[in-house]
This record gives sequence, C-alpha cells and structure tokens, in this order.
Amino acid sequence: MSQFAVGSLIKARGREWIVLPESTEEQILARPLGGTEEEIAGFLPELENIQPAQFQLPSPNQAGDYLSCRLLRDALRLGFRSSAGPFRSFGRISVEPRPYQLVPLLMALKLDPVRLLIADDVGIGKTVEAALIIRELIDRGEVTRFAVLCPPQIAEQWQRELFSKFHLDAELVLPSTIHRLERACRLNQSIYERFPYQIISTDFVKSDRRRDDFVRACPELVIVDEAHTCARLGETRGGRHQRHQLLSQLAQNAERHILLVTATPHSGNEEGFRSLLSLLKPEFAHLPQDLSGDKNRKEREKIAAHFVQRRRADIRNYLRTDTPFPERFEAEENYKLHPDYKLLFEKVLEYARESVNDPTLDKQRQRIRWWSALALLRSMASSPAAAVATLRTRAVEANSIEEIDELGYKSVMDPSDEDSTEANDLVPAGTDDQLVKQNETSQKLMQMALEAEQLFGTRDNKLKQLIPKLEALLEEGFYPIIFCRFIPTAEYVASQLREHKQFTNQVQIEAVTGTLPPKEREDRINQFDETKPRILVCTDCLSEGINLQRLFNAVIHYDLSWNPTRHEQREGRVDRYGQPSARVRALTYYGLDNRIDGVVLDVLLRKHRTIRNSLGVSIPVPADSEKVLEAVFQGLLLRGKNRGAERTLWDDIDIPDEVKIEWESATEREKLSRTLFAQQTIRVEEVTQELQASQRAIGSGVDVKEFFKLALSHCGGVLTEENTLRVNITEVPRSLKERLNL
Repeated sequence: MSQFAVGSLIKARGREWIVLPESTEEQILARPLGGTEEEIAGFLPELENIQPAQFQLPSPNQAGDYLSCRLLRDALRLGFRSSAGPFRSFGRISVEPRPYQLVPLLMALKLDPVRLLIADDVGIGKTVEAALIIRELIDRGEVTRFAVLCPPQIAEQWQRELFSKFHLDAELVLPSTIHRLERACRLNQSIYERFPYQIISTDFVKSDRRRDDFVRACPELVIVDEAHTCARLGETRGGRHQRHQLLSQLAQNAERHILLVTATPHSGNEEGFRSLLSLLKPEFAHLPQDLSGDKNRKEREKIAAHFVQRRRADIRNYLRTDTPFPERFEAEENYKLHPDYKLLFEKVLEYARESVNDPTLDKQRQRIRWWSALALLRSMASSPAAAVATLRTRAVEANSIEEIDELGYKSVMDPSDEDSTEANDLVPAGTDDQLVKQNETSQKLMQMALEAEQLFGTRDNKLKQLIPKLEALLEEGFYPIIFCRFIPTAEYVASQLREHKQFTNQVQIEAVTGTLPPKEREDRINQFDETKPRILVCTDCLSEGINLQRLFNAVIHYDLSWNPTRHEQREGRVDRYGQPSARVRALTYYGLDNRIDGVVLDVLLRKHRTIRNSLGVSIPVPADSEKVLEAVFQGLLLRGKNRGAERTLWDDIDIPDEVKIEWESATEREKLSRTLFAQQTIRVEEVTQELQASQRAIGSGVDVKEFFKLALSHCGGVLTEENTLRVNITEVPRSLKERLNL
C-alpha cells in the first residue's frame, strides 16, 4: 500500500493532487485538484519528490462571504464523487438508479469474467442495469472497449441512453453508417478496432462476410440485447443459426465479458434457454432437466451466480417501498361483424375449406393451402384493407415448397422466439398454387377483393365501434397506441380516424409500420406535440425495445396477437419504469363472430392473463401452443361446418386438454424459476442504506443540480426553470464560458 492514504492530498510537479485507490507502494496514482479524469497521472516515489500538500491558513485580511464558502465546500464535496463510495461510476452518470437496479451490478462485480444473463420483466429497466455494469467496468479500468449487439430499430435508442445517462459516446455500426465509418479507418484497420464504443446491428454483423472480422477484433465486453433471438432451437438455419454461431464464437474467448439481456429468456423452449446459458458457461448446456430438490442445489447456485430474473411482484415484494410503476387497468371489448362483412367472411371461409380439403393434393401441397387459408382468414379478421391486399396478392416468390411452408408459418403465426417484428407486419401472400394456375380461382378471389373494398368505413363495425372507445379514453386523459397486425390495417385505421369529425384538426394521428426505416419511425413519433391529444397506430415493429411511455399511456390490441408474449411486449411500451402517468390502460379488442379471435382469446390470452394475475408474473408460452392452435384451426377448416348465421367460433371447436397440461407445467416451472433466480438473497435494503450514506457524504443528483444553479447564478448567469432549466450566460465571465465549451 502507498505511504499516502487514499484521498489524501499531495504536492508534486508544482501542483496539488488527490491520491486515488489504485495506488500501490511502487506507484502513486493521483488526480490534480480541480483537474479532470484525463489528467490522472502516475508517480514513482523513488524517482520523484512527493510531499504532503500544505495550504496557508485563512487570513482575516481576505475575508469571503457565506455564498463563496458554501460553493467552495460543495465543490470539494462533489469533487470526491468519482473516487468515493463502493461504485466508481456514480460520479459519471446522470441517472439515479433504483436500489433493485444495482443487483445485476453487484452480481457482475463478483464474476471474472463477467458472464451474466439479465432477464428482468418488460419495463423494469434492463438497459439501465446493463449500462451501469458497462460504466463501472470502464471506470474500474477492467475494460476499455465494448460493443452492444441489438436489433437495428433500437440501436439509436441505445446510443441516446448511453450518452445522455452514462456519458458514453458510442458509434452506430449499421448498413447506413458503415461506409462513413470505414473512411475513418487506416489501411487494413477494422472499424471494430477503430472505435472503442460501438452499437452494432446484430443482423448486420452476423453474416458470413462480416462475422470473422468482428470476432477477430471484438472488444473485451459484449452486450447482447434481445438475446432470445440468438438461442439455438434444434437444427435451426438462417438468421437464428447465424446469430447463435456468432455468440458461440465470441464466448470461446474465456476472458471476454458477456452480458445477455432479454425479457423472454425461456420463450417456452427448454433447448433454447439452455443454449443461452451455455454462452455463459459451457457446462450449463448439460444441466439436469429438472433443477428442483436438494440434490440439484449446487447446480441451481451455479446458475444463480450468472442469471437474474425478476418480475414486478418480486421487486415490489422485496423492496417493501413504493416503486414508480403505473397501475395497469385491463379491459375487454368486443364487436360483431356488419351483416355484409359477415357474409363475405363466410364466403372466404368456405373457399378456404374447399382449397384445404382438395383430395387431389399431396401432403406438402395441402400444407401450403393450409397456410394460404389461414392467411386469408386472419386478414379478414384484421380489416377490409388487409383482406383486399391478401386476396389480390399472388403466390409468394420462393425457391422451394419448404421455403413456402416456412414463410407461411411466420406470416400466420406470431413466433415469440423470432426477431420478426420488422418484416412480419406485411400481409400474408397467397401461397396457394391454385391462385396462379387457375383463372376461375383467380377471378373468384378478385371478386371477393372487390367486395371487401365495399366494406371500408361504415360497414366495418370493428373500426366503427372502436371510435367511441377512443373518444372516452381521450376524454379521460389517456393517449392510446393502437397495435395492428398488418401494414394495410394500420394505414387504413389511421386514415379512417383522421377523417372522423371528432378527431379532425383536434387529435394528432400518426401511423408507423415496418415500411419506415428506424430513424423515420422515431422522427414520426417525436413529431407529436405533448400538449395536444394524440393517437399512434402501428404494427408490431414498435412492440419491442422502443420506449413510448413519455407520450402514451394506453394500449389497444386492435388485432389479437397469436402469442401472449407479444401482448406483454406491446403493453410494456407504456407500462414501464418512468411512466409519468399513475395509471395505464390495456384494451383487448376482439370479434364475437369473426371465427378467428375466439380461439386465440380462449386458448391463450385469457389463460395467460389468469395465470399472471394469480401468480403475479407472466409465464412463457408453452412450447407446443402453436401446434395446439394449428390443430384447433385445422378442426375449424377441415371439420367445422356453418351451422347457422348466429353461431360463433366457440360453437365449432373443442379446446384440447393438451393446452391445460402445457400451461400448468409452465406455471410450475415459472414458480421454481422465480424462487431460484429472483436474487432475493441479496439484501437490497442494505445496499440502499450504503447508497444513501454515500450520497449524503458526496452529494446526490439533487445536490449537483443545486450546486450548478447556485454557482452559475453567483457567476452572473440568469436561470429560469419550468419543465427545463434555461440559463442566460450573457453576463458569465469569458473564462467560465471557455471552461464549459460554450
């Protein structure tokens, strides 16, 4: 240990310094008084003259005033923020983390290397938790470079969060920026070597052409957002396989720090979950299937050191304090189809049955017809605009029957383990080869498309009956996001709402879909005036990663997702940490007689909600739920018959027992997971006490703000504060302006 205690003042090289904790007997590390972190220097006591700093006693001939003394005291106190307390990073962040957000940081500081899976619930603040770890590792000198891998649509959000709250200026590595970044590199220098802090599109860097260069020059710290899209599922090929291959190669470096961030680590698939755990430690790939019981206690403890998963209920429970989450009010509303709409729906359903039940088809062709039939029905249930687009679309351009089958699955189902929200809002194309080959069939579909066009507006009860509900929400001070499944539906709904007399020139209405690049989506959202009523209509391209709580506080599921996890993600855009409203609303909107919504509502959504309300947490969708839905709809198409115009979908189906079994098993697994990995053994109350004591000693964010205001006023600045603090610096001394880079 150095002969000078940490925090003591020394004099060397003609100026005064403060000794830092990293000092040793051989070398003293110190920061100059009044200096910055960039001026930190090392001293060798054997070679340099280092003495304790001495200051003259105050002289009565140089009396100051109270304000000057207070500013001097506060400046000295706040100057210790970078070197005092248990966390080195707290002097360099612009956010006051909640105590529960420190738990992943505490876990990370016990690991070398840091390999951590952060799987907290939607809206709890996983980005802040991950960024705290990044900032702390940098300030401790354990890493000098990092890369955030994330979907491209949230890359700019990561960049803003890191810069505004953690003072980390990261470069965006996207297809749109790559040429500019490459021009800044030297000959034979990789962009991944040139820029120390990077935010990279996972889909950009996963390709065979880019992957090897990134793996070779990868920083020592990697953060993977939406990590569930990188899990391995069987013999997966394509994008998922490439993402998992990329992370597997990165994890082979035993010294690399890796943070995996996702709200859905399990997604109902045990193999995918184990593949994520194996990225933290290879031995986790061979864990027992059942981790319960005393015999597996050690295995659970090993995982718990690398895995944190908490729900709202956990945080409220073990903090025992008020947590700034809004109260969610949920409701269901329904509608019945207009008689003309219902007549067309039955016509489309009958066509779908005929196409699927063709006895001349082999198994593969029948499966293609099956996807085409479901696509038609789902589009009909969404909107007349989506129905028109689907009915007019010819066969999907694909290279093989297998590819058509895969495209059909992704366009109809809502797989939770895919990063498919970007391209999955397109209307499903007709995959039926009959659409191409037979003029009679094509004419029939075109005729139904013309009939669907006649349903726009007044004969669309789904939209017509939603308008009074929107008016009521706006009257109560709620600003809703309307989530649609398909692009034509979102654009149609927004267009119709703009023409409504109650909304014209009074309510701001914008549509955001996957046709817009991420930057333009953000710009369109930022165009909203916060002082006026507003409605956002969008597809699921905004259901993940995007924070919308500043402008909106209600969600309407205009189209039901065929996956409860997607509903949670939608509602998580407004029901999250930092929502200024005390209440948020979630409205599930469904058709009583459209022969589609009933299956999804009863088989998945209501069961999911019941378990969440009783257990206090949301559970992953059972692995076979999509197969169950497929079986139910097969019953509707292959065996169901029209038995009266007033009968609903509930009259045509039998809910399989497998659904109940799958949900019960998933519920038990979640109870166990919650007990094991909520990290309730870490006493956050003690962390809170230490944090508060540290803040009292070196000042909190409030103290910094008050010092800033007082100091600028003392130097001639004129401050006004409403929602924003504004400073007129006309009378501020020139030297201070230069110091502030003004």
